[in-house]
Amino acid sequence: MKVLLTGATGFVGSHILDRLCARGVATVLLVRESSNKRFIQSHLNQIELRFGSIADVESLGRALEGVTHVIHCAGLTRAFRNAEFYEANYIGARNVVEAVNRRAGQIQRLMHISSLAAIGPVPPGQRAREDDAPHPVSHYGKSKLSGENEVRQNCKAEFVVVRPPAVYGPRDDGFIQMFRAVKAHVRPVFLGGIKEMSLVFAPDLAEAVVTCLLHPATGGKTYFVAGSEIISPQDFAKEIASQMGVWTIPVPLPTPLLWPICAVQEAFSHLTGRATILNRQKYAELRARAWVCDAARAREEIGVVCPTPIKEGIGQTISWYRENGWL
Repeated sequence: MKVLLTGATGFVGSHILDRLCARGVATVLLVRESSNKRFIQSHLNQIELRFGSIADVESLGRALEGVTHVIHCAGLTRAFRNAEFYEANYIGARNVVEAVNRRAGQIQRLMHISSLAAIGPVPPGQRAREDDAPHPVSHYGKSKLSGENEVRQNCKAEFVVVRPPAVYGPRDDGFIQMFRAVKAHVRPVFLGGIKEMSLVFAPDLAEAVVTCLLHPATGGKTYFVAGSEIISPQDFAKEIASQMGVWTIPVPLPTPLLWPICAVQEAFSHLTGRATILNRQKYAELRARAWVCDAARAREEIGVVCPTPIKEGIGQTISWYRENGWL
């Protein structure tokens, strides 16, 4: 068995690589020569690097040489232009599927990492399930759904789709903004926006992905992978403050105020040349009341659980941020 992993130098991908190496799975990484390898440095003596990208069909073909399984984790969660989401999350998935199809009989399974955003939010008190009709509210979500559909409709090899909700943990540069706000004694209170959300701790997600890849019963199926707790952003921020031992001032953020904040952040990202999580597309997700999913299928069918309590996950994340000078 040999696995090709895309997106390994990123936040989620690097955690998946941790688990593959821990299990002794022979692993090949598709990486750009310019990619920052800080998160995978400790594994470079265990794995093989093959240079290229999911946008380059020829390099994808070369990367699949001798490979039996593929974990497609590469994608964009932030972008300057909406078109970039589709280029990475849809066209990238299409390129991977076409490369896999060209090696029919060699590639035994494709694992595709999608997102709860592909399905969209739910009314408060409800949980999204795998067979629900999708209604993504952002271009990010729509592009992830397009990637899923490409896999389901066109992949000739056996495939598995995993949909995590918001992911947090060591190496994450998304939630770091909330941790830094709390350190500065600011605790955002969303008025009218998200009240309920599922989360998954990155190492738990990585373990679940590898389990789904290897389990014989997962072929052709889709799974939500999430922790069992449902939390509000306010309570998440309170727990961060408690574990950091800092006092905070609650800062109310009414939903109408979020739009100009997102617009300003978007403009700032264009000035600095760095894409940001907060933008006008993100506003569509922030104003939804609940982002909650039901992970019962993964638990009941293949025994996948995400055991890390949010309190413990936040503690580990704070420790990593501090040790690495991020906080």
